[in-house]
Amino acid sequence: MAAEGTESVDMTGYIQHHLHHWQVKVGDSAFMTINVDTLIFTLLCAATFLFLFVFLARRATSGVPGKLQSIVEAVVLFVDGLVKETFHGKSKVIAPMSLTMFGMIFFMNFLDLLPIDLLPWAWASGHQIAGHDPAHAYLRIVPTADLNTPLGMALAVFLMTQYVGITQKGVGHFFGEFFTAPFHAEGPVGKILLSPANLLLRLIEECVRPVSLSLRLFGNMYAGELIFILIAVMTLGAGLAHMSTWFLGFGQIVAGFGWTAFHILIITLQAFIFMVLSIVYLSMAAESH
Repeated sequence: MAAEGTESVDMTGYIQHHLHHWQVKVGDSAFMTINVDTLIFTLLCAATFLFLFVFLARRATSGVPGKLQSIVEAVVLFVDGLVKETFHGKSKVIAPMSLTMFGMIFFMNFLDLLPIDLLPWAWASGHQIAGHDPAHAYLRIVPTADLNTPLGMALAVFLMTQYVGITQKGVGHFFGEFFTAPFHAEGPVGKILLSPANLLLRLIEECVRPVSLSLRLFGNMYAGELIFILIAVMTLGAGLAHMSTWFLGFGQIVAGFGWTAFHILIITLQAFIFMVLSIVYLSMAAESH
């Protein structure tokens, strides 16, 4: 249930408060604002991911593995097999990078399964104890629900795509394809005539990839977070003396468990889709057109 217990509670204010980041301005421009909560929870997820894999790597045994080691080994083998089937170039970086992307995105998405009011309430309580106004204690814990995180990862994939294309084909061949694909011509005149159209389509394709890659992940996680908030407001400000509170509370519990079960599939699927599309883009960059 929601943390507020008064009769008259502003639902719009509650939703806006949950969707507001803990921000620090480092300049006058809107672009000079840092979402501190996103950075903190991204670093926590990275530290958890790194600790888990280093811990299991050091304790790995050739005998009967434990449950956690079995799960991680299955994920590693699955990602490695997927990269071998999809990426036809030669690179020792693609598989580790793909595994890191999947693990990091999964851990960041998984934070959305925590009770929506738990950490914000603890943060507001700490604010109040420190003598600050708890109404201004903002905290969002899902980094992938902040567009900056998916966009940053998508731009990293974009830069990696250019690097792989250049290293696999060479500078001349890689940038030459900007003018010769997807429309092909035999003679030099035809190639010259088609080069503007090929360049325009290639530039659109290159720009659309990071945009679609980031917006897909951000949109799903933002919507998932918003649905958890809407479930929380079902009993916002309701008193236990009212019969409707008990019906709404039961509905809230059912909706919460149902959406949580479905959201587990979403957070895993979105991590998988981001990883697979990244591998596909890297493979397309390494292949000649």
